[in-house]
Amino acid sequence: MVPLRNKGQSSLEYVVLITILIGALLSIQVYFKRGIQGRWKDAVDGLGDQYDPRFAKTDINQTVDANSTSSLMIIPTSNEEDAKMHSYRIDTSSALEKRTGSTTVTSY
Repeated sequence: MVPLRNKGQSSLEYVVLITILIGALLSIQVYFKRGIQGRWKDAVDGLGDQYDPRFAKTDINQTVDANSTSSLMIIPTSNEEDAKMHSYRIDTSSALEKRTGSTTVTSY
């Protein structure tokens, strides 16, 4: 059997140990928060410049290139007069359109 005095000393040792652990965790808490805040700041800074509705500058570069070919062929009918007449046509068109510019929006 353990004397009552040793039980009290053992309980006191546990209380002191738990107090030291809680104190250590509380002191580390500040560094832990700063570490998380630093990681969040790095992540947000990695996103780049944020959108500001009071100022925006946009560069416009647009190129449209279109090519088309169409064919028309008239097939003669069984009528002899129309059989002598026939038509064949090919149309080819090409277009290139370029636009460049910028748009700036500012506030007062």
